[in-house]
Amino acid sequence: QVQLVESGGGRVQAGGSLRLSCVASGRTFSNYAMGWFRQAPGREREFVAGIARNIGRLSVADSVKGRFTISRDNAKNTVSLQMNSLKPEDTAVYYCAATRRDFGWGTQDYDSWGQGTQVTVSS
Repeated sequence: QVQLVESGGGRVQAGGSLRLSCVASGRTFSNYAMGWFRQAPGREREFVAGIARNIGRLSVADSVKGRFTISRDNAKNTVSLQMNSLKPEDTAVYYCAATRRDFGWGTQDYDSWGQGTQVTVSS
């Protein structure tokens, strides 16, 4: 499995921005599709954004469309999530995940997970 470490979380006011990063190690990063998920207290972990191995395909959840952007740099073994116009309902622990599939939508599609980074948006 690939090892994943997230960074970039924090506390921000509504309307602000944060950029999350996830660095992978242990396997060939370009062989993995990557995803970002989030989990708020009392709720299930949900898909936020995903990007295919060859960068040709990417997708974001409807709840963050137009505000969040996923990107990857295979040379730096990094996947990022740029979050703009943050809302209090975006408050959650954000997780980076990796899969050997071409692409993944659900938690069951992913094999490796980071430890998570907290994002808190105050109103």
